[in-house]
Amino acid sequence: MRAVPSVILFTSLSGAGFGILAAAGLGLSSGPGAWLAGYALTIAGLIASTFHLAHPLRARFAFRHWRTSWLSREAWGAVAALVALAPPAASALFGGPELRLFAVLGAGLCLATVFSTAMIYASLRAVPRWHHWSVPLTYLACAATGGCVFAAPPGVAALACLVLALWLGASFPLADRRVARLGLTRGWATGLGKGAEVRSFELPRSGPSFITRELVDRAAGAGSPGLRGLAVSLAGLLPAALLLAGADPGVALAVHLAGILLSRWLFFTEATHVAALYYRGELPPAGR
Repeated sequence: MRAVPSVILFTSLSGAGFGILAAAGLGLSSGPGAWLAGYALTIAGLIASTFHLAHPLRARFAFRHWRTSWLSREAWGAVAALVALAPPAASALFGGPELRLFAVLGAGLCLATVFSTAMIYASLRAVPRWHHWSVPLTYLACAATGGCVFAAPPGVAALACLVLALWLGASFPLADRRVARLGLTRGWATGLGKGAEVRSFELPRSGPSFITRELVDRAAGAGSPGLRGLAVSLAGLLPAALLLAGADPGVALAVHLAGILLSRWLFFTEATHVAALYYRGELPPAGR
């Protein structure tokens, strides 16, 4: 699928921002720097998300269907988290009391918002690579690691980075195997079974279209072991090494965010919509 820059920026920046805010709310950092960084990244990500819309001013309509839409729940969660954390953030900036109740409530709302973001993709049955419990776990792990990198003690942050690196390194091949086991063919799509030979008399298109451009075509480099290894290294291994070497947490966070941006690009480009069954015939795993 096509990786939209605004969506990559949104999910990466806001995820890290909510992770830092959650860490600050849970007391991992008492300084104002974490609050400022968390709010800056979160708001930057939310602004980036509006550029995915043809009419950014219509973003307000995302709040309408919170009962049925994960996108709407994400929007409400983001606003609720930022509002709940405003009192403890202001208190930290101006030397007031901790306001632990608001801080802990806001931290929970931050994690709920990240979970809602992930469920927008995990709930899509039409994208087999995303329709799995590992997607929200990955989003939460990335957010939590970003928060630890900036707000937690170096040893704890380095451990979180190493755990994230192990998880990301394992998730790529596991997703490949999961998609391969599904045996997604035209026979499966028509209900005749995976082994049924079903073919089209002619392709459902005569040239490029919105479906091929957005849902079917795969970007060059998708599934590349080199890019996957680079994402794992930048997101987890290198930040861990920097933190253990005594580097500034801001530098480690910048490297971590570079890895998250790359891993999020792979998240989108390696996924394929089932519409490809009619345009391409089958859905091979991204790593093949």
